[in-house]
Amino acid sequence: MDTTVTHNNAEENTWGGGNEPLRSSYGKMMMWFFIVSDALTFSGFLAAYGFSRFKFIDAWPIADEVFTHVPFIHGNFPMIYVAFMTFVLIMSSVTMVLAVDAGHHLKHKSVAFYMFLTIIGGIIFVGSQGWEWATFIKGDYGAVETKGGKILQFVDTDGKRMALADFAIPAVGEREQHLSKNGVWYDEEATPTTYSIEEVKAGFVATPNALIRIQTLTDEGEKTVLSREASLEKLAKDGLLVVEGANLRHNEYGAPLFADFFFFITGFHGFHVFSGILINIIIFFNVVLGTYERRGHYEMVEKVGLYWHFVDLVWVFVFTFFYLV
Repeated sequence: MDTTVTHNNAEENTWGGGNEPLRSSYGKMMMWFFIVSDALTFSGFLAAYGFSRFKFIDAWPIADEVFTHVPFIHGNFPMIYVAFMTFVLIMSSVTMVLAVDAGHHLKHKSVAFYMFLTIIGGIIFVGSQGWEWATFIKGDYGAVETKGGKILQFVDTDGKRMALADFAIPAVGEREQHLSKNGVWYDEEATPTTYSIEEVKAGFVATPNALIRIQTLTDEGEKTVLSREASLEKLAKDGLLVVEGANLRHNEYGAPLFADFFFFITGFHGFHVFSGILINIIIFFNVVLGTYERRGHYEMVEKVGLYWHFVDLVWVFVFTFFYLV
């Protein structure tokens, strides 16, 4: 009995199934499924951030006043270091592209070299993100939180921000240090600060050029600065808690919800980058050991490259939402 064998033409029947639908291997298809699902997750996070920002637009921090630091350099450099972080991550995508291209040409040493550069770029980015977190948590100037949860910031008569150390009067005598052993860090109603509310009020009264800036926008889109008389009255009447830095409950820069979103979204993205670094290290050692050279292809490099490009693309949106808009 004759047997008839039929060969499907992939060009004519792309969606016909088989071992490699769309001429893509199983591993690549699964990576694309993961990327699509993760993209929906990040989209939800950023959409929630956008809604919250416009709901609390008056109290939302101004990025140029929050992200102004550069490691080992004193001064005000808005967005400079964040731009550097973004540049490093984007360049790591370039080196990943070069690694994938070298794999297509079966260039063993080139793949290893570009994978190594990609790993270094990822480590620099994650380390920079950790430093940025520490700086954000520590704070810059300090502020006072009112009974209604609003933030009062301090400026001089020229509109320049004033730190609590510029005018607060320390109490006479040795102050208790805020250490974990004395339980201050575990008090839900407390936030570790350098000055008490009484010291800040006393120093503000004694500093004639100190004014209060409230989280209400003027017609020009700037924060409202109160007169000296209104500032004294506002602080004396509503000043409740000294806030330095940011955490999940308090934020010296404005709405606490900003800090919540910042820690969660950038932390979630940072976890993706950290996971990508670990995967890249595994792939790198496999490349060095000649695993993929013996297989005759470097598809694993291409698959991890898809993940790395996705992580970089997500950061472009995170960077836009948090730092530029």
